[in-house]
Amino acid sequence: MAALSARAPWCGCNEMRLMRKLLRDQRGAAAVEMALVSIPLILFLFGIFEFGRLLWAREAIQSAAIAGARCMGVKQEACAPGGVYNEAETESFVRAQARGLYVSLNGAEVLLDDSATCSDIAGFSEVSINLTFQTAVPQLFGSLADGVPLSATACFPNQNAT
Repeated sequence: MAALSARAPWCGCNEMRLMRKLLRDQRGAAAVEMALVSIPLILFLFGIFEFGRLLWAREAIQSAAIAGARCMGVKQEACAPGGVYNEAETESFVRAQARGLYVSLNGAEVLLDDSATCSDIAGFSEVSINLTFQTAVPQLFGSLADGVPLSATACFPNQNAT
């Protein structure tokens, strides 16, 4: 009888018990779930950061354009040494304004017009900035790899207009 109560080696009962034990074991489940969730979460966070940088750059170039148009319009010393408009000084002023907001205008197009017509009214100073925003992680955002064109335009009435 003792021989009959012993399990046969081909039964696979030990393997079945081990399989049931592994299926009920919950250790490591949190690590697997975290691994599955962390990649989309990181991509989402990078997307938020890059979108924030894009908005920051857009607002910074708009602010620089406004400051430049005002500087031209009122003939501030930074743009018009001695009260005489100077295009090179004005462009330098606009680039410095953007740099002060942590946006580099290297490679950007800065267009200046001290006798512009804005909204069909003559006698304005106009500054236009065209910049291509470059993402910090082009490998993650293929659609942004070539850059996003940003532009800003500002007008200010000339104070010495005749």
